[in-house]
Amino acid sequence: MRVEGEQWTQDHRQGCEAPSKVQWQFKATYLYGIVEPATGDPCFYEFTHLNSECFQVFLDWVSAQYQDCMLTIQLDQAGAHKAKRLKLPNHIILLFQPAHAPESNPIERVWQHFKLGLRWQLPQDRDELRLLMRARLEAMTQALIASIVGWRSILDALPIAGL
Repeated sequence: MRVEGEQWTQDHRQGCEAPSKVQWQFKATYLYGIVEPATGDPCFYEFTHLNSECFQVFLDWVSAQYQDCMLTIQLDQAGAHKAKRLKLPNHIILLFQPAHAPESNPIERVWQHFKLGLRWQLPQDRDELRLLMRARLEAMTQALIASIVGWRSILDALPIAGL
């Protein structure tokens, strides 16, 4: 049984339930990423929040990494991605996928594969989780990422879109 604001626990030795107040502590880490479908070239950056401020930092960082390229970045329609205060670098175009269609975005397959390698890991804290995440990213080579995201339909569409 669960009651708002209380966690009910079962004491098996005495066979009784006792309410206890619980203050859940939640600390998150967010991995932002882009991949190039034809080559599997990845860019990942870790943040403490998923918001427009962090997304702006990510866009600026990606912009600096690929100064000489015109980039089209496919995104879901999260509020952080569509904030009016975002200042897009001149050589980045944001392409928003249809709502509730993550299967149309290659990075979603990367996240699936990434999470598979972390499944059943039980880090003791956020620092240990970060170490596990880093090891997982290092294991995901560019060739592996290309094999995950290089769908024929996407690769065929790139020249048509002028990318």
